Amino acid sequence: MPSSFYEKKLTNLLASAGITVDGPNPWDIRVLDPRFYKRVIMESHLGIGESYMDGWWECDALDEFFFRVLRAKLDKKVSQFTRALSNLAGILINLQHPSRAFHVGETHYNIGNDLYEAMLDRHMLYSCAYWKGAGNLDEAQENKMRLIFNKLGLEPGMKVLDIGCGWGGAARFAAEHYGVSVTGVTVSSEQVRKAEALQKGLPVDVRLMDYRDIRDRYDRIYSIGMFEHVGIKNYRRFFEITRKCLAGDGLFLLHTIGSRRSSTNTDKWTHKYIFPNSMLPSAKQITAASEGLHVLEDWHVFGNDYYRTLKAWHENFERHWPDLKHAYDERFYRMWRYYLLSAAGSFRARNVQLWQILFSNDGITGDFYVSRETGNG
Repeated sequence: MPSSFYEKKLTNLLASAGITVDGPNPWDIRVLDPRFYKRVIMESHLGIGESYMDGWWECDALDEFFFRVLRAKLDKKVSQFTRALSNLAGILINLQHPSRAFHVGETHYNIGNDLYEAMLDRHMLYSCAYWKGAGNLDEAQENKMRLIFNKLGLEPGMKVLDIGCGWGGAARFAAEHYGVSVTGVTVSSEQVRKAEALQKGLPVDVRLMDYRDIRDRYDRIYSIGMFEHVGIKNYRRFFEITRKCLAGDGLFLLHTIGSRRSSTNTDKWTHKYIFPNSMLPSAKQITAASEGLHVLEDWHVFGNDYYRTLKAWHENFERHWPDLKHAYDERFYRMWRYYLLSAAGSFRARNVQLWQILFSNDGITGDFYVSRETGNG
């Protein structure tokens, strides 16, 4: 088909979302290579992301652009066929098999600690912050940690497990401010190296380990921003492990991005460039996988806080780019900018959510009120 067909089709779709090619608004786009139109129509998420990385189009406010695209559900109108093929792969293949467990650590979390040090808060927390009452990213991330640890009712002397501990920031905070000992597991060797350097003599043990190899029992368990890498074929196994490793009267908190609909894959661009083998769980998938293993005690939703978190990360990334660009090329810069701002737009559009879910093993008896406080532990 001639390029004018694709240009007309995509221009009309964008117009239905209030987006104009070469328009005056910051969310309008400027097309620099006419091959852009066919590539987006034919390749959907992968095509629009790669064409941005290749410099085929520009937008002054990518997050605003994606907010409008997703609110108008344009992604669904373009990607029906490619989405069906991706869903089939997720059904047929265990993309998160133990043999693949360390892939995301090697390809994403091992990119470079210098990048994450520049982008994240002082505790290096790579997950949604909690912005209620916070004036900046550092305060919002400390709010998040206190929110989690107060919900769990941490008390001095408790033995705690952190599944997907990152650089160990939350584990160190729990040990220092709540008097607990923490074992953290991650699939990133760079995260372990950094965490070991920052332990400061605290009772924190960070291990390079797949969650399926955990054997000990703990008074409390939490997992922050790791469940997105577990995959539908492993959800039940994940909850079997948290059930087995949690003390009888213990609590487990799951902090995860969530999808509005059940699927078996992530979009192709994210899979290829950011989080290989990842997928976002739906509420239905979480409750089905945990049924009979845990009792759901609380479900807390605050998705717009991830929009604010991603915007703060992007601001930090842009500010520090002059110090980073000696180690990363221009294509990486465009990829990372696209990643942060497209995700921000997705959260703002409520295309995806952020959940904190509190579980017990067999149900808490008597009066029980889940804390929403972020005060000192």
